[in-house]
Amino acid sequence: MTRSKAVNDQARMKSWDTVAVVGVGLIGGSIGLALRERGLARNVVGVGRDKERLGIAEQCGAVTSTTTDWSEGVQDAELIVVCTPVDHVVDHVRQVSQSCQASALITDAGSTKGRICRGIESQPITSGVFVGSHPMAGSHKSGPEHARADLFEGSLTVVTPTERTREEDTEQITLFWKSLGSHVVRTSPEEHDRAVAAISHLPHVVASALAASTSPEHLPLAGTGWRDTTRVAAGDAELWRQILADNRDHVLQSLDNFAKVLTEYREALAADGQTELIKLLEVGKRNRDSLGS
Repeated sequence: MTRSKAVNDQARMKSWDTVAVVGVGLIGGSIGLALRERGLARNVVGVGRDKERLGIAEQCGAVTSTTTDWSEGVQDAELIVVCTPVDHVVDHVRQVSQSCQASALITDAGSTKGRICRGIESQPITSGVFVGSHPMAGSHKSGPEHARADLFEGSLTVVTPTERTREEDTEQITLFWKSLGSHVVRTSPEEHDRAVAAISHLPHVVASALAASTSPEHLPLAGTGWRDTTRVAAGDAELWRQILADNRDHVLQSLDNFAKVLTEYREALAADGQTELIKLLEVGKRNRDSLGS
């Protein structure tokens, strides 16, 4: 980004009077902390059903108030961020749209986008305007107690407008994520899902499979390589069940592609194909090196 573009973005970033965060886990809590630490919202309302989790979010300073009454929680919000599990996002966006202002912007933090965007556009929401988002920041830890104000700093967020989305609404959601420190790219919901199947969802399956296939008797020798490779396998199983099921077709394609390469490795080893093995390893190294350190 050029300096003039950065200055222009900064000038257009707005402060919000009231932001409602629906679902105050790691992502929702971190959004609240970032908004408050940066002075971007006067009120951050935590909305949910779990009073204990809402209480933790308020104690750690992620929100200024909490409520289990969703209508009350979103009625004054200029911006509503739905941070609930992917298989509930469509219903929750529809629920908040029944009580929010007509001018309210609604976005989400779901890890899949195709089904969510199609589901919301299949029947217009009651009020407000929806623009899909996926902040690609996080941790294998969950809950508001692990929220961080700097979670989005330097991270990537994907915004997924559709043909029906107004440019000015997309731009406001883009600037919102930038104001939290995130870099933003725009793509279609379907392209997003194809990409994250390969670079996020498949790696989780591979990490989990590696962790599951390692004999417990070998774990005392596990060093940084094994630990780094399997770190994401410690993520919440129910959360990942929802994500993988929601993006099933694209994940299956990625698994097929991965299985093909694994078969090539096995065949090279079985045939003592040193040259072929070197080629396979070099392809992997080049792809990884292209990202930098």
